[in-house]
Amino acid sequence: MPSLSTTFANLLAKSDRPAVRAFFLSMAALSVALILALYSGAAAQLGNLFLASATAITALLVAAWVAITLVPVLAKRTALRWIGYRMEYRVTREGWVYIAGIILVAMAAINTGNNLLFLILACLIASILMSGILSSITLTGVELRLRLPEHIFAGQTVRATVELVNEKLSLPSFSLRVEGVKKKGAPAAALLETPVYFPYLPRKASARQNVPMLFSRRGVYHQEAFRIVTRFPFGFLQKARRLDLSTQALVYPSVEATPEFLEVLPGIQGAMESQLKGRGQDLYALRDYLPNDSARHVHWKASARLGVLMVREFAREDDYRVLLVFDPYSSAAHANCSEAEREHFERAVNLCAAIAWSFHEQSAQLEFRSAGAEVPLAPATENIFAVLRHLALMQPVAPAPDHDLLSQLAANPESYKIIVTSQAHGSMPAEIWNSSYIVFAEDSLS
Repeated sequence: MPSLSTTFANLLAKSDRPAVRAFFLSMAALSVALILALYSGAAAQLGNLFLASATAITALLVAAWVAITLVPVLAKRTALRWIGYRMEYRVTREGWVYIAGIILVAMAAINTGNNLLFLILACLIASILMSGILSSITLTGVELRLRLPEHIFAGQTVRATVELVNEKLSLPSFSLRVEGVKKKGAPAAALLETPVYFPYLPRKASARQNVPMLFSRRGVYHQEAFRIVTRFPFGFLQKARRLDLSTQALVYPSVEATPEFLEVLPGIQGAMESQLKGRGQDLYALRDYLPNDSARHVHWKASARLGVLMVREFAREDDYRVLLVFDPYSSAAHANCSEAEREHFERAVNLCAAIAWSFHEQSAQLEFRSAGAEVPLAPATENIFAVLRHLALMQPVAPAPDHDLLSQLAANPESYKIIVTSQAHGSMPAEIWNSSYIVFAEDSLS
């Protein structure tokens, strides 16, 4: 059979020849030691004590030679990392039923002395032992990889990839389930809340599953460890192996056009039009009037001639520049704050993120400021995710009498600012109103 010889030649070429030589030599030497030990027992039965002693000592010397010279050679070439795997065991409901059946068969065999019952009992016990061995083989040599999307937004479903890699040279794995390990004190796993099932994992290969993930709130999500669980082959035991794979996901605030955002959008557009007044003088086109258009852009002659309101569009002579400011000062920073105050602050963050995303869609020049955070002026297509990253990590700050951030902004009246705050109207410095458009989150929630 040429195919069999070719396969054997390939295996021999890939094998570690010194290790193979040491293995077969040790098997041969231990076989000789076993034969000598059996011969020693026979000689002792015949009364030849000298021959029995000589063969027994020779067998011990051969076994000692194998242990001293050959076993270290094999141990150096053996991957012992699997010994350190942390395995968890649990007898399933089917396993307890099976054990109860074994107890009944054992009682019947002892009471009757029937050899057939003892043979059946031995097979039942061997099945449990084989179940434990096969499940251990299935779990060993399997590694886990978790890939998350680069950008994740709260409230939007994303696709993560869970990959299992079987590093075993000759054996596949069956019926594997990947699940997140719950951290002590946490109600549930932070990342992988739904187990992922892999029915078959070939040897020296990998398998992937796409998993939908939904994060309800912004922030950083941690997963310190995962488990690979199997009930293969009979389902009597559930064996799990823990993998310490620290994974982190940064979730941006939601940028969806919520009713609160749509409510403040006309005011923001009107404020920016007022700021940009006079920058565009060349008439670009006439179009129908929209509810959020400024009245000063209405072309009255064309409107009178056509019978409908028409609006003039001008060619923009320079870039659309925005300084977006998020005011982090909030009563939600206090330890005894209510859940409503925390939710109020979160809605303010989401509103600021939606406003920043709208400027990104308009290809504006965007600059961002907040307490301890600053993103320099650049095209929004380049720095939008830096802004969202700051908002994802934003925490409320206890209100200070001097309001350092707002005081600095008030001292710079040259730049026009859009400020998003969760504070009340009376908390803003009066001098900042002249060069800013302030979005109060509490107004959008009313």
